[in-house]
Amino acid sequence: MAEYMIPKKIQCLHDDIHPQHLSYHKRRVAVTKEFTFDAAHHLHLYEGKCKSLHGHTYKLVIMVSGFVNEIGICIDFTDIKKMYEEVIKNRLDHRYLNEVLPLMNTTAENMIVWIWEELDQFLVSSGEKQRGTRLEELVLYETPTRYATLKREWME
Repeated sequence: MAEYMIPKKIQCLHDDIHPQHLSYHKRRVAVTKEFTFDAAHHLHLYEGKCKSLHGHTYKLVIMVSGFVNEIGICIDFTDIKKMYEEVIKNRLDHRYLNEVLPLMNTTAENMIVWIWEELDQFLVSSGEKQRGTRLEELVLYETPTRYATLKREWME
C-alpha cells in the first residue's frame, strides 16, 4: 500500500523556483475542453426518425494547440470556455438549429464544419491565431454513441 506523503515545504516562486523555469519547453502542445448544449432540429430529405423535430444534448470537444508562454500555458482553459460561450453556446443553446444556422441540413457533419469556421474566426479576431494558437480537432456528439470528427488537416 502506498504511503501518503505530506509535503515538507510548499514551493515558493523566487526562492525555490524562478520565472525562467516556469516554461519547461518551447514545443507545441494541445489542450482539450468539453462542453454541452441542448438544441432541436430536423433533417430534410431524410427517411428516418430524424426527419421529425427532435432534440439532442450535444457535446462539443474542442482541441486547441499552441506554443507555451513564459509561464508554461499555451491557452488558458478559461479562454477556451469564453470562445465556446461567445461563438457557440450563445448562438445554439436551447435553439431551433434549422432557424439559427446558415441554410443547410443540420447534420452533425454540416454543423461541425460551421462550428470550426466560427471558432477559427474567433481565434483570428482575438489575436490568438497570430500567436500560433490553432484548432486541431473538433468532435461533435449528437448522442453518447454518435458523433462527427473534424481535424485541422482536413480543413486546410
